[in-house]
Amino acid sequence: MTVFAIFTYTEFFKHKSAEGEKMNKKTIKDIDLKEKKVLVRCDFNVPLDENQNITDNTRIVAALPTIKYLLENNCSIVLCSHLGRPKGEVKPEFSLKPVAKELSKLLGKDVIMANDVIGEDATSKAENLKEGEIMLLENVRFHREETDNDPEFAKKLASMAEIFVNDAFGTAHRAHASTTGIADYIPGVAGFLIEKELKFLGNAINNPERPFVAILGGAKVSDKIGVIDSLLDKVDTLMIGGGMAYTFFKAQGYNVGNSLCEVEKTDLALEEMKKAKAKGVKLLLPIDTKIGKEFKPDTESKTVAWTEIPDEWEGFDIGEKTIEMFKKELQNAKTVIWNGPLGLFEFDQFAIGTNEIAKTLADLDATTIIGGGDSAAAVTKAGLADKMTHISTGGGASLEFLEGKKLPGIECLQDK
Repeated sequence: MTVFAIFTYTEFFKHKSAEGEKMNKKTIKDIDLKEKKVLVRCDFNVPLDENQNITDNTRIVAALPTIKYLLENNCSIVLCSHLGRPKGEVKPEFSLKPVAKELSKLLGKDVIMANDVIGEDATSKAENLKEGEIMLLENVRFHREETDNDPEFAKKLASMAEIFVNDAFGTAHRAHASTTGIADYIPGVAGFLIEKELKFLGNAINNPERPFVAILGGAKVSDKIGVIDSLLDKVDTLMIGGGMAYTFFKAQGYNVGNSLCEVEKTDLALEEMKKAKAKGVKLLLPIDTKIGKEFKPDTESKTVAWTEIPDEWEGFDIGEKTIEMFKKELQNAKTVIWNGPLGLFEFDQFAIGTNEIAKTLADLDATTIIGGGDSAAAVTKAGLADKMTHISTGGGASLEFLEGKKLPGIECLQDK
């Protein structure tokens, strides 16, 4: 492990040998919350259909333990979140009203919906909020000041409460007004979801049961290069699939047809292969690949060796031999981190690799951690979410944590 990684991770954790790692930031259990007014930053960035119906409420359900604990402590609760990318404009299709409705249903009590974020309606409702009541502010990203981390905007949010609780791990890597700026004005602590995320990810990185295997997929090597670097200091085996595998093929001088490939990153790919060898890490790349003629669900397809991808064809999934190789390697694993799908899982005929590896993880006697984003969506789509030890709610945040970066939404919270 590099010195930088040790320094960064131990900022979040302090060691307790018998119990694994303990978080070094205050949580809602470390302060007196009784009958206090609390502003909670949640991650309610949920998918909606064309009729504004929520198609997956996982992120809302993940926030419930913190909300219920605050209710038990008779707090008055102001919730806030972003949804989608309205880019600083009020856009009705990104309203949090469907979230308020879903929360009311899940909690069995009314959630008051504000019509704005820091306007007269929100501030008036927050001021009059009684103990045991919950309100939800409108989408914080309706204001450009949110992503600019504008101090005045953060100050207005802070004026609605006495304590700030960050429970949005999915945005913990963003230094925004509602994730970090607000902690300049009122005390900030972590909610249960952030505590859980850091416990699982922190233990996996700092104190893994071995063999420790990481699976990296997704589209681009450039998105994962820092993670590959960091993991090569920690894992016993690193498996690479998804679109990023074709950059590694190209780096070794082979044709990749029309496959996704970052030609300018081939030198980096070769460098990572050399590093793995020098560190004694087993780096497994696909040995065969399922290719298609066109980017569409019913395209003509076939499986070829990784060295034999023809012109005009595109790699969309790992092949059967690779699936078996990956499965065999996983059999003895005791800790597995997976970030990024191994193929174009949105198209059924190219979801086989991802689904088969998900099934393998579901049956392992091991700690299995899914790094949010598309890998979480793929596992959920395969119906195996409940078989994993932990599914992260933050794709980008979990990647940055694995990379050893500081997360602003955690850094700003009070130390124990």
